[in-house]
Amino acid sequence: MSGLELFAAALGVIAVWLTVKQNPWCWPIGLVMVLLYSWIFFGLKLYSGMLLQVFFALLQVYGWWQWTRAGEQHEGRVVTRLRSLHVGLGLVIGAVGSLALGASMAHWTDSQFPWQDAALTAFSLVAQVWMAQKRLQCWALWCVIDVLYIGFFAYQDLYGTAGLYALFAIIAIQGWRDWHRDPALRT
Repeated sequence: MSGLELFAAALGVIAVWLTVKQNPWCWPIGLVMVLLYSWIFFGLKLYSGMLLQVFFALLQVYGWWQWTRAGEQHEGRVVTRLRSLHVGLGLVIGAVGSLALGASMAHWTDSQFPWQDAALTAFSLVAQVWMAQKRLQCWALWCVIDVLYIGFFAYQDLYGTAGLYALFAIIAIQGWRDWHRDPALRT
């Protein structure tokens, strides 16, 4: 594991833990982390993963605004549940995004794993948007994605990053529990 990967992983743990605790500083710390990972993934020819990090950078800014300025009183969002229809819609968007991005990466790049990388990327974007909007279901989706990422990165000998995603999965379970118990939780 490179020093850059180790530093990015440490920032990732801090950012996700702050997210569980609903601390808005998760967003700027996460911004630095995703920019570092975009560089790492570019070097590994994981272009969907790199592209994901670029989108995550934009979503970090969006999330920071949502958590600190959104709402009628501009006091930020509170935790809410998505309706089943919106969960289904998000999953369909993830599936369509997976197919479109996978086909693009398979056709136009030398990506090592165009379909797997694209699927993880598309569903990660759905989970990240839900997180920025403080939707409880983001944690369930992150659990599934994180487990899949563990295998994906371990297969490529990125053991530090695989370990990071194992930790992310554990933190996601804690996030679900903490946000589910939040007294402000609304449907």
